[in-house]
Amino acid sequence: MLLFLADYLKDIYSGFNAFTYITTRAIMGALTALVMSFVLGPVVIRRLITRQIGQTVRQDGPESHLPKAGTPTMGGALILAAIIISTLLWADLNSPYIWIVLGVTTAFGVIGWIDDYRKLILQDPEGMPARWKFFLQSVAGLTAAVVLYGLADTPVETALLIPYFKDLAIPLGAGFVVLTYLVIVGTSNAVNLTDGLDGLAVMPSVMVGGALGIFAYAAGNVIFADYLSIPYVAGAGEIMVFCAALSGAGLGFLWFNTYPAQVFMGDIGALALGAALGTVAVIVRQELVLFIMGGLFVIETVSVILQVASFKLTGKRVFRMAPLHHHYELKGWAEPKVIVRFWIITVILVLIGLASLKLR
Repeated sequence: MLLFLADYLKDIYSGFNAFTYITTRAIMGALTALVMSFVLGPVVIRRLITRQIGQTVRQDGPESHLPKAGTPTMGGALILAAIIISTLLWADLNSPYIWIVLGVTTAFGVIGWIDDYRKLILQDPEGMPARWKFFLQSVAGLTAAVVLYGLADTPVETALLIPYFKDLAIPLGAGFVVLTYLVIVGTSNAVNLTDGLDGLAVMPSVMVGGALGIFAYAAGNVIFADYLSIPYVAGAGEIMVFCAALSGAGLGFLWFNTYPAQVFMGDIGALALGAALGTVAVIVRQELVLFIMGGLFVIETVSVILQVASFKLTGKRVFRMAPLHHHYELKGWAEPKVIVRFWIITVILVLIGLASLKLR
C-alpha cells in the first residue's frame, strides 16, 4: 500500500525512492509489526482477562504447569493482526505470492480460532473435531497448492531441490501439489505441537521465518539466484517483507510470552505461523531446507508419533511424556532451561540451513 505512495512521491522528493527497495520495506515491516505488538499487547491481554479466556492445563502433565491455568490465551490474534497489517502496508500488493501467503496464514488462523473458541468459550475440551480440523486444513492447503502450481512458469518451480548439491532437483510435475499440501499442513501442525512451553514455538518461528526471508530475497533476484545456483522465482523477493513482518510480530509477542508467560498464542497463532512458514518454503523452493531449519518442529512431531505408535503396539512409552519438551521437564529440567536449549538447537539448525545457499 505504502509502496504505491512512495512511487508517486519519489518524483517530488528522491528520498522516497528508498522505500521502493525490498530491503527497506522489509525493515519497516518488521519494525511496524514489532511496534504494533508492543502497543496492542497489553490491550489484548486485558481484553482476554476480562472475558476470562484462560488456558486449561492437563492434569497428567508436569506439575509445574498447574499454576499456568487461567493464563490468557488466543493471543495469537495479536500476531496475526501485526503480520497482516504490516504486510499490507509495506509489501507490493501486485504480487500474487503476497496474497497467497496472507490467505493461507489467515485461513489457518481462522481454523485455530474456531478450535480455541470451542475449547475456551464453549468449554468443549475436544475443541473442533479432529476430522473437521483436518478437512479444513486440507482445503486451505490444497487450494494454495493448486494456485501455486498454476503460477509456475518453469519446470524448476515445481521441482524438489536437494540442498548442498548444485543443480540437483527432482521433477515433480503434478506431484508438486501433493508435496505443497504436505508441507503446509504438516508444518502447521508441527508448530502447534511444539507450542507447549513459554516462547518455545514462537522464537524458532521467528528465526526460521527470518532465514526464509533471506532465501526469498535471493530467489527473487535473478543475479543472486544465478550466483547461488538456486531457482529464480520472479516476484518471490516480496515474500521477504512478509517474513520480516512475521519475525517482528513474533518478537513483539515474545515480549509478553516469555517465561513466565503473560499470554499464550493458542492454536490461532501456532497453526497460522506453521502454515505461513510452510507456504513461504514452497514458494522459494526450499522445502527440504525448511525440514532442516525447522528441525525442532520435526523432532517434536516425531516424538509424538513414536509415543503413540509404541504405546499402541507394545503398551510401552518411549518418552515419559510427549511432545519431547515435556519429557525433559519430567526428567527434572527447569522450563527455562528446556526453552533456551531448544532455541540454541534451532539457531544451529538455521545456520546449517542458510549454509546451503553457498555450500553446493
